[in-house]
Amino acid sequence: METVQPVGGRVITRRGLVGAALATGVSVPLGIAGRATAATADPGLVRLTLPAPTGPYRVGTVPLHLLDRSQPDPLAGPERYRELMVSLWYPARDVRRHPLAPWMTPGSMRVLLDSAGFDPDAALAPLTAGHEGAPVLRHPGRRLPVILYSHGAGSHRSDTTIVVQELASHGYVVVTVDHTYDGFSEFPDGRVTVEEGDFHATPWTYTRDVRFVLEQIAELAAGGNPDVDHAPLPAGLGAALDLSRIGMFGWSKGGTATALTMGTDRRIRAGLSLDGPMQSQPLPTTDLYRPFMLMTAEFTRATEPAVAEFFTHLRGWRLNVQAAGAVHSSYGDNQWLIPQLARVIGMSDEELVGWIGNLDPARAVRIGQAYPLAFFDLHLRHRGGHLLSGPSRAFPEVRIIP
Repeated sequence: METVQPVGGRVITRRGLVGAALATGVSVPLGIAGRATAATADPGLVRLTLPAPTGPYRVGTVPLHLLDRSQPDPLAGPERYRELMVSLWYPARDVRRHPLAPWMTPGSMRVLLDSAGFDPDAALAPLTAGHEGAPVLRHPGRRLPVILYSHGAGSHRSDTTIVVQELASHGYVVVTVDHTYDGFSEFPDGRVTVEEGDFHATPWTYTRDVRFVLEQIAELAAGGNPDVDHAPLPAGLGAALDLSRIGMFGWSKGGTATALTMGTDRRIRAGLSLDGPMQSQPLPTTDLYRPFMLMTAEFTRATEPAVAEFFTHLRGWRLNVQAAGAVHSSYGDNQWLIPQLARVIGMSDEELVGWIGNLDPARAVRIGQAYPLAFFDLHLRHRGGHLLSGPSRAFPEVRIIP
């Protein structure tokens, strides 16, 4: 078995520890200040699950290894440049011969486990709905809108896969970005990078990454292959991209990066923040006349001045929605995966509420599937919009913050 060599020191945050447990289903003592530690048990080999997307299309996915020669890599040594891993998710056809992709790559999962003090070969990761390398489903004369995704600090590009594969199942191409040295990422040669204290990754770092990725996607749409290793691409991928309709969303730090990217790059036509704190130097204070939606939980306009200030700079279509009982991670995969982990290790109900709040996981999934889809449908496809026009009987937990 290949030995994975992490680059640099290992820094495991609370989110990273949860990510390790979620990626594998192993027992983990989730001791948090002010809360009791859950009793652990030996669950054996456990595979957690993700909910299926609701769209009419099967989903394909492919990773890309990118090299940004405009940014030297201060940690990798002389004459080395910043490397990024991204994944593209898209509607697919002929998926039967293409296996389902795991939630995280094996190497990054191993390092997560090892960082948390566990056997790196202890368990299995959840499988996604994405079929690796499947050909793109094309309709004559139609191209697909593109959405970029930016993860939270110390996390990884898979942390909101439920939302990503939902969008792909409804006909979007979604590009998820690993921000190297601010989370866990595995490269094709087996190197795994982790969160590095010596690398000062800010939301502006994320924005530079995303703008570079946009250039690589443009190369792909023009018929090129931006993958450093020239790995084969799914049939029809570049020709399917509609670069006149690009959106972006992000969770936490990635939500802040979404705001910053929209303020510096007019290619992004619509932006969505999943509880982004909007904290950066400088702050995202550019007046935006393009659509932007906040899905807040803990970083609300009432509690975070930077979020309130950012909202005043939204001069076009804007909306702030919030689900009752939501916590910071409720709009991502943790809301669905942590309750499964709780059953495995015997976590108490009180501890579980401390992790996921009072928002029912199944309802959180439906909210996370419905609201981003409605937002991008409205602003990239000019479809519908009824869900975003006021309170919804289908989602009584969600209120619009005026």
